[in-house]
Amino acid sequence: MGRGSSGLHAAPPVPRSAVRQRFDRLMREVAKFGAVGGAGLLVNLLVFNLVRHVTDLQVVRASVIATVVAIVFNYVGFRYFTYRDRDKSRRTKELGLFLLFSVVGLVIENGVLYAATYGFGWDSPLQSNIFKFLGIGIATLFRFWSYRTWVFRALPAEQGQGQEQESAVAGAESFLEPRRGAEKARVRQRVG
Repeated sequence: MGRGSSGLHAAPPVPRSAVRQRFDRLMREVAKFGAVGGAGLLVNLLVFNLVRHVTDLQVVRASVIATVVAIVFNYVGFRYFTYRDRDKSRRTKELGLFLLFSVVGLVIENGVLYAATYGFGWDSPLQSNIFKFLGIGIATLFRFWSYRTWVFRALPAEQGQGQEQESAVAGAESFLEPRRGAEKARVRQRVG
């Protein structure tokens, strides 16, 4: 009665695009990285302030100690939580790259604190914490890129997963298409 053949059956669900699937995976990765990084940030700042208040070490030296403790904490978190599904076959190389990029992050992080402390004379506890936090933020951008690109590499099957899923969906749809056509013909015969 006024309805076309397309109104008689529900449309099949539209599969997510490969771009959307990649974006969703990236957002999950960012969230996990952020959870470990947030805990590492707390470890870093707590150790930094503890070392500053308990010892007579200079600000940047206390910061380097705190950063090293946070690096160890973060490796465990990244390997066994954030990137637990990534390639584990090359642990020695992974650890070496992790340490290399962590040292670069350490230089970035503590370079900001060094510039603030010795370049501008901003060395009160509040100023030190602000610039330590700022340095961590800048270094985190570098670390996220380098860890996901070079250290915790995706497995080959995971890299092609979106294409495999798309071809599986296309195969299933082509298999079902003749059945859908036959079903539409039966419906037309009943209605018409």
